[in-house]
Amino acid sequence: MMDRTEMIDRAMGALIGGALGDALGMPTQLLSPARIAELYGHVEGFVAPVADHPVSKGLLAGTITDDTEQALLLGRILIVSGDRFDHTRWVNALLDWERDVKARGSYDLLGPSTKRAIDAINNGVPPEEAGSGGDTNGAAMRIAPVGIMMPLEPLDALVAKVAETCRATHNTSIAIASAAAVAAAVSNGVAGGDWHAALDHAVMAARRGAALGHWVTGGDIAARIDWARGLVRGRTVADGIRLITDLVGTGVASQESIPAAFAVLEIAGGDPWQAAIISANLGGDTDTIGAIAAGMAGACTGFSRLPQQHIARLKGLNVERVHALATDLVAARTAKAGSGKDAAA
Repeated sequence: MMDRTEMIDRAMGALIGGALGDALGMPTQLLSPARIAELYGHVEGFVAPVADHPVSKGLLAGTITDDTEQALLLGRILIVSGDRFDHTRWVNALLDWERDVKARGSYDLLGPSTKRAIDAINNGVPPEEAGSGGDTNGAAMRIAPVGIMMPLEPLDALVAKVAETCRATHNTSIAIASAAAVAAAVSNGVAGGDWHAALDHAVMAARRGAALGHWVTGGDIAARIDWARGLVRGRTVADGIRLITDLVGTGVASQESIPAAFAVLEIAGGDPWQAAIISANLGGDTDTIGAIAAGMAGACTGFSRLPQQHIARLKGLNVERVHALATDLVAARTAKAGSGKDAAA
């Protein structure tokens, strides 16, 4: 059984692990693996983006991006929402967030599915319909707080909460399955489970999630996670990276980046910093894949086992505020579990 202090440590591991993966992948996002190698060799620490980077230009090495900021934002909305997720508050929070990042001069704005949905809502489309085409990875990239707040069992309740938070922007079978997989992996970690168990729970959650939302065409997320894991199992990092980039894909499509994140977790052997490094060298949506992979790994190891010297170099993150959020989310979880304890998976 995990006591509350240990659960908060795992919750912090998910959120700060995600921030490490996000910041490490920030300068390499949208670049090809060849271009990353040309600029940096093999990325093994925080580096600054090139001056003409399409979305990261001007950011300092170690700066977090939308992946981490939106995860923390979702966490706060979950806490103030209580049992029924407040879609209006969530959409307004996303709009306020985008206004704020524009004012800061950032180019890393709302993703394609979220932007499309918010435009629709502003034009009078009901939130439950606005997200009917959202199938990219924005829901999965920010879902960790749901995994922290919701116990693994009953799994249907966890997946239903994931679907509820997806409704306004990513109300599709693929996006919900993807986000459910990531949330279940995080929830497993907060309950004391290891990364092997996280992968198994993720596949089960993805199967349940695929039955929800608007059906859209694309590879089955549960099957692709399972396949991607097997594809890289026992491979070297270099071979694993090549297999992910060649076969799994590293784009914003959920059916590429989410299986890629699980493949990264497999190659890294559950090590959050290694997961962040591997993701940063993939090319494509490196910051999001890194945030998801290192966040899941962090949930399964805990904040206390993350590399503190790298955390100290993160920019744009208030660790005390993250701790306060993690504490609130764990309190909500133990209230849902009923007994004040959450059995390990």
